[in-house]
This record gives sequence, structure tokens and C-alpha cells, in this order.
Amino acid sequence: MKEKSYTELMKTSAMKRKQQKESYILDLYIDMLITEILLNKEKEKLMKKVDAALAEGNKPAFIHLSNQYKELSKRFGT
Repeated sequence: MKEKSYTELMKTSAMKRKQQKESYILDLYIDMLITEILLNKEKEKLMKKVDAALAEGNKPAFIHLSNQYKELSKRFGT
């Protein structure tokens, strides 16, 4: 069995580190995308409830749901 030289080992190690970094960045992008989708879905759902409370003239529900929407927006910086 042929042993690899020091240079070959270093090149292999560098390539593995580069692939790990790229994989980590890709995982971050995927996580960000999923979080964004879930946030938008939750905001959409809350807005529908706010609109319904407003249409019904249900002031306590409107205030409660509006506060939830504000908190959601604050949590995610939107």
C-alpha cells in the first residue's frame, strides 16, 4: 500500500475543511429559508385573525391579536 506524502495529506485535509465550511453555510441558508417561511406563514395566519376580529367588531380579540403580531415582528426583527 502506497503512503501519501505530507503535501498530499495537507491538500486532502484542506479540501475536507473547505467542504465542511461549504456544507455549514448551505445548512445555514436552508435554516434561514425555513425560518422565513414559517415566520411568513405565522404572520399571515395572525393577520387573517386580526382582520376577522376587526370585521366582527371584537375589540378585545383585535387588541390581543394585534399585540401578538407586534411581538412576533419584534422577535424576528421585521
